[in-house]
Amino acid sequence: MTQLTKDFDIWIRNDFVELNDRLEAAYRDQSDRANVEGVGEDIKQQLLLQGEQHIEALLAEGNTDEGFDSAFDLLGNVGLYMAACRRHEITEPSRELYSPLKAASALAMHIGSSIGVTPRFATAHLTTHNSAIDGVYKRFTSDPAEQLFIDYNTRGILAYKRAAEALLKIQPLGISHPMTPVLFEEVKRALLDVIGSNQTLFKQLDTESFFYVVRPYYKPYRVGKEVYRGANAGDFAGINVIDMMLGLCRANDVDYAQILVEKLLYMMPEDQATLRECMRLPNLMDAFLEAQTYRNQAWYQESLSVFLQACKLHGDTAIQHHNQLVEKYICHPAKFMASNHLEKVTASGPPLEVLLKQLETLRDKRAAAKRADLETRFADIQQLRSTLSGGGNHASE
Repeated sequence: MTQLTKDFDIWIRNDFVELNDRLEAAYRDQSDRANVEGVGEDIKQQLLLQGEQHIEALLAEGNTDEGFDSAFDLLGNVGLYMAACRRHEITEPSRELYSPLKAASALAMHIGSSIGVTPRFATAHLTTHNSAIDGVYKRFTSDPAEQLFIDYNTRGILAYKRAAEALLKIQPLGISHPMTPVLFEEVKRALLDVIGSNQTLFKQLDTESFFYVVRPYYKPYRVGKEVYRGANAGDFAGINVIDMMLGLCRANDVDYAQILVEKLLYMMPEDQATLRECMRLPNLMDAFLEAQTYRNQAWYQESLSVFLQACKLHGDTAIQHHNQLVEKYICHPAKFMASNHLEKVTASGPPLEVLLKQLETLRDKRAAAKRADLETRFADIQQLRSTLSGGGNHASE
């Protein structure tokens, strides 16, 4: 890490946070808390110019080729700065054809293209690849709601990754291997941890603080001439590995494939490689369907029982996320927002009603819900349950 890179990192961890805090305090004092126009203009200029100074110096320094980790970390810092400028409407993609943050755009595109990721900050920058110094990792603000949100998002991501790793270990063993039920039990434990993490968020995360302070930093912003959607907590391979390995979602389903294509470059390169590999592998649900002639064997009964429990838990995490977190932290507060702000609510770009429909589709695929208008694995799950001793009711509890 060069001295200029260190200096920028120190600014991001300190003065950057303080400037955002001061602006958030100014917004909080208004009757329309969502309005940022014409508020704290002197502070916004400080944020803009201080960040610009660091970035112009880094751009002039050029590519020091200090390895992926250093480049990815720097990209994250540039991205945090650009996201904050977007949050405070120093930049606003609907009124611009090109980002006015020319130096930041150039540096972000240079780094992003050189390491094979999208040229903006991604989920990993604030979760799994967010280094702490003296116990404090990088954040936009010092608001406790932001720390809680990042802490429990990170816990959830790590748990999903554990489940995905266990499922991938089953692939070379096969469903009849004695260790396969052991690995399915690890999947279940990991998914229960996801549910626990979501429950803590649901109980402890303050709705207004999330909606008005945390969420706005995840909006889409322009890099050069292109608008990139906001970072999403699902931008890692693990959750899709679970989808596809369990067989609840398929890579050749046009709607699901669209999700995979859109998120690929928002992931770490190793996650991109894992996802591409997973798209080529056979899934476990199809393996069980093909093995029904062994339904009277002990291995089949044991392995299928825990497989179905894992499927149920994965569906439960999707239902919980959509029916609790999305409803409480986005849909409900949006009802009380001034209409002129509604079109900018979502981090993924489309209007709220479009986003909700997309999320409902994904939820129901992961939960194998019975829907006449949507292809899910509902009938296959029912078929497999019918082959368990006693009708398999215990597998769906």
